[in-house]
Amino acid sequence: MSQKPRYLTKSAFRTASECPTKLSYLKKREYFSTKQDNEFLRALANGGFQVGELAKLYHPGGIQIDALDYQDALQRTNDLLKNPEVIIYEAAFLFENYFIRADILVKSGNLINLIEVKAKSADNTKNDQFWTKNRKSLDSKWEPYLLDIAFQKWVVAKAKPNFIISPYLMLSDKAALSEVEGMNQRFLIISNPADSNLRIKVAPGTTADTLGKPVLTKIQVESEVDHILAQDYNGRNFASHVQYLSDHYSQDKRISPKLSRECRSCEYRISEEKIAEGLKSGFKQCWAEEGKLSPSDFNRPLVLDIWKLHYTKKDSFLKERRYFMDLLDSEDLEPKTKKKEVEIEPGLTNTARQLLQVTLAQKKTAKPYLDLDGISTMLEEFTYPLHFIDFETTRTAIPLYRGRRPYEQIAFQFSHHMIHKDGRIEHKDQYLSFERGKFPNFDFVRSLKKALEIDQGTIFRYADHENTVLREIHAQLRSEPSPPDDAEALCTWIDTITREKTSDKSYREGSRCMVDLKWLVQKFFYHPATQGSNSIKFVLPAILGESKFLQHKYSQPVYGSHESIPSLNFKDRVWITFKPDGSVSDPYKTLEPIFTDLEIPEESLYEDDDRIAEGGAAMTAYGRMQFTEMSEPERERVAAALLRYCELDTFAMVLIYEYWKDEIELRNKVTSKSQNKVA
Repeated sequence: MSQKPRYLTKSAFRTASECPTKLSYLKKREYFSTKQDNEFLRALANGGFQVGELAKLYHPGGIQIDALDYQDALQRTNDLLKNPEVIIYEAAFLFENYFIRADILVKSGNLINLIEVKAKSADNTKNDQFWTKNRKSLDSKWEPYLLDIAFQKWVVAKAKPNFIISPYLMLSDKAALSEVEGMNQRFLIISNPADSNLRIKVAPGTTADTLGKPVLTKIQVESEVDHILAQDYNGRNFASHVQYLSDHYSQDKRISPKLSRECRSCEYRISEEKIAEGLKSGFKQCWAEEGKLSPSDFNRPLVLDIWKLHYTKKDSFLKERRYFMDLLDSEDLEPKTKKKEVEIEPGLTNTARQLLQVTLAQKKTAKPYLDLDGISTMLEEFTYPLHFIDFETTRTAIPLYRGRRPYEQIAFQFSHHMIHKDGRIEHKDQYLSFERGKFPNFDFVRSLKKALEIDQGTIFRYADHENTVLREIHAQLRSEPSPPDDAEALCTWIDTITREKTSDKSYREGSRCMVDLKWLVQKFFYHPATQGSNSIKFVLPAILGESKFLQHKYSQPVYGSHESIPSLNFKDRVWITFKPDGSVSDPYKTLEPIFTDLEIPEESLYEDDDRIAEGGAAMTAYGRMQFTEMSEPERERVAAALLRYCELDTFAMVLIYEYWKDEIELRNKVTSKSQNKVA
């Protein structure tokens, strides 16, 4: 059996554009990568699979090339290009060792429009949206997509030199309003048991005309592509650059790594659990090779992981080969120019927190930092009962509802815990909407208002997500052509619990503005086990491993007991269990998976954003319930799993509060005993 050629495809080129060394890990099973899973799950969550099919409907009459074999696909493409005019989906082109498949190709005479379809939103009224403000370079968030279409144009131009190639990106139009109800239901995802692949099932009779005004926009990117093709690539022009990549990839020759700050989020930086399963870490291989790190060095905290450290400092440390936190001192972290602070905030400054992280790493201590005075002072300002809320939301490339835009905010779930003044805890309320074709946002905020307006207790969120979502729903209510009867009341209530940026760049805060628990963590608490992250998914295991009080209390079946802690989804739940080594198991890993046929990877980080990473499973679940053919029993099972996960999200906030409260009480007892002895 002949070996499949290692052509430099557009996906391989895209990977090499991030880091050429990754080519040596690409498509090798022994090297675990989160990226493929992440891209698949992101597409499942936001409707990315459907965007490609929708783009085809906007270019009707095209011929799909399904052939997986390279030669068959090339032959079919060449035959079709003999027609004076033709539209081809997945047209194949080969030049030397470069192979690409174009999403959509439109040929008219000797002109070929090359169209790359992406599930990303754009504003087609802005001419320079892909450029930086000075128009000297491309916007970094658009550059990967533009590199993709530039490579395609170059290959097609080389393979078909007699044609004029015009490149386009086809994207979601953020200004477009869907004119039809339930557009998503016309593009359902179905699985093929024969090959485990997903397919898009387009509802019979679906055409561009039946879908109303287009929600995708096609933007020519000629100047952007020309800019890329004219760039210098380490002393090589574009042709020499891709030849260099192709030579190494086709011969499976490794390109020496260059260590950089981007290594922190490398998809080949995997957990020790994955390594224990026999998988290889490309990240460790690079750093062992270029950084000369020994196996034991990987136990030393890296400067890559210093929280919010400016990229110039990281670059400087790496250039000086100071890879580890134990090689730094306080002067390394101090800003060169100190900003004049108008108002002194309590707790740790960013620089002080960075220094704390480095200091604890140098001391090799596993003990946390907890500013009990600061936390105690803050807690005294809060009003009981305390409310803890968490939202699950998504944005989809194809509007799910009539009158809505691509990637508009959709809030489909919340959980709500309460702590009373006497210490009683209860899971009080929850909301979940997963009906197809039902825009949930106004019912969502209506239910939230009902849950929280029963008193004036302090409301806690974790990070800015909940505030952002409520402000967006506020804007949706204001712009609604036919607003609900209670729109004004809902907007007024949202104003009371949120903060918004004003025209003078200051903030207006509501009379009962939500308190950010994550801000309290950043200011008053740090645990080395979090590795610099303030994500609740890192903070929770750290405090559970630290607190004997929580370990004792929740190793008993008190959660979900009507007499102890009422729950809407659990009964007599034991949250604290121990691993064979004596460490506490992560509660999230004790929950049953949301899907039985789809693994949400532990390392899944859809974006470099805690909120999206934490909500990835819920986003995927909601997208799947909207876009797939799912039986009612399966929908009910998934809904039940979502409710349990979201309940744990707010209970995790309760646990952080309980940990702090117990530590304060312990300190006060010690202080009281000491004072009594003196007396």
